Amino acid sequence: MTESEPRSSLVSCLGYKDADAAVIWLCRAFGFEEHAVYRDEAGKVVHAELTFGNGMIMLGPDQGGDFGKRVMTMPERAGGRCTQTIYVIVADVDAHHARAEAAGAEILIAPRGESYGGRSYSARDPEGHAWSFGSYDPWVR
Repeated sequence: MTESEPRSSLVSCLGYKDADAAVIWLCRAFGFEEHAVYRDEAGKVVHAELTFGNGMIMLGPDQGGDFGKRVMTMPERAGGRCTQTIYVIVADVDAHHARAEAAGAEILIAPRGESYGGRSYSARDPEGHAWSFGSYDPWVR
């Protein structure tokens, strides 16, 4: 990989009513790390980039905007349902689950073995976005 090549070719983007709280919670509960956080004059998050290993998510406030009004919505406006979940590869599923549960994540599926290999669990963050964490790595055969 050269400096001009991206570390990850896919970056998921999420909207949050309280982007400031989301940054703090996602780092504390799920183990993300701040890569870059941009704030307005009042100190509120307008765009954040959080990393986990070589992956990244971007998030910002749910302001609507043209794209947001036409394409994206929050889980609460969709009856709590999501159109996608994010799968994050973790080394220790049970330890990660314990950390997330202790931080107040709603556990949707408890840690379990998967028929295709590895272990996984699923959780919902405080604003309703669904996440899956597992030890299965589809890049490794």
